[in-house]
Amino acid sequence: MALLEAGKSAPLFTLPDQSGEKVALKSLRGGPVVLYFYPRADTPGCTVQACGIRDHRAELKKAGVTVLGVSPDPVEAVAKFDSKHSLDFTLLADEDHKVAEKYGVWVEKSMYGKKYWGVQRATYVIDSKGKIAHVIEKASPKTHAEDILKLVAETS
Repeated sequence: MALLEAGKSAPLFTLPDQSGEKVALKSLRGGPVVLYFYPRADTPGCTVQACGIRDHRAELKKAGVTVLGVSPDPVEAVAKFDSKHSLDFTLLADEDHKVAEKYGVWVEKSMYGKKYWGVQRATYVIDSKGKIAHVIEKASPKTHAEDILKLVAETS
């Protein structure tokens, strides 16, 4: 399945956050949501990406943005990741990767000649009405926060 396109309705879901509390996408309507998928908590690229968002949280908050980071890790792993890096935004555990599949980011990958399934690093900016406004197909960990701030400004 390919990534979803801008203009489509964002598929609804409910997942546990780093505290084990259920978070429903539908409950976040009314403001922009940045839904970003990352392969694995506390790995080098994912840490750079998450810490970039953490470091830009004042600008994101000023823009009224809710950030949701989603990985196939269990709740315990995302809780540890959040705590270790003082991320202070919502991380969701998509252990069965059903949400990643809905959004087209559960893909076949290849490393050192071995094929396996995992999450493609991608981001969706969802508008206040639940429509996908922008898609970053291959998010760069180093510039991710700046990239989403630019897109959110265009969405407002």
